[in-house]
Amino acid sequence: MMTWVELDALPPEEFVAALSGVFEHSDWVVARAAQERPFGSMASLLTALRRVLERASDAEQLALIRAHPDLRARSVQAALTAASQNEQRRAGLEGCTPAEAARLEALNTAYKSRFGFPFILAVRGHDPASIIARCEQRLALEPNAERASALEEIARIAEFRLRDRIA
Repeated sequence: MMTWVELDALPPEEFVAALSGVFEHSDWVVARAAQERPFGSMASLLTALRRVLERASDAEQLALIRAHPDLRARSVQAALTAASQNEQRRAGLEGCTPAEAARLEALNTAYKSRFGFPFILAVRGHDPASIIARCEQRLALEPNAERASALEEIARIAEFRLRDRIA
C-alpha cells in the first residue's frame, strides 16, 4: 500500500501508473486529476476525480460508462480486468442460481437496449439478489437520470479501489 506522501510525490506519469485501473480502462480520469495535486487525503482526491467526471464531455462520459463490463453470473470473460473479476466474485455472481443467472442476463439485455450502455453498480456489499433488484429499479429511470446514476456508481467503484491501494 502506498501512503499519501508517497503518492503526492510521484511524477505525473508515475502517479497515473500507481492508480491505473481505478477507472475501468480509463486512466485519463486520474491523469486529469493529477494536475490538482497535492491531495493529502482521500476526500481531496475523490473530490478532484469527481470534478474530472463532471467536466468530461458527453462523449468521454459515455466512453467511460461503456468501458465497464456487464455484471454476469460467471465472471470468466477474458475482457474483465482483475479488479472487476474480483469484485464480481466477491459479490457472489459466480455462485448465482440458474434462475438468478437467467434473470441477470435478461436484465442486462433490457438495460443495454434501453440505455445503450451496461448496467453499472459498485457491487461491494451486494449479493446476486440485491444486484438484480437494483437493476430492476434503475431500468425505470429516465435516460439522463440513469446516466448520472452510472457515473455515480463509477465514482463509488473508484473510491473502493482507491481505499484498497492507499494507506
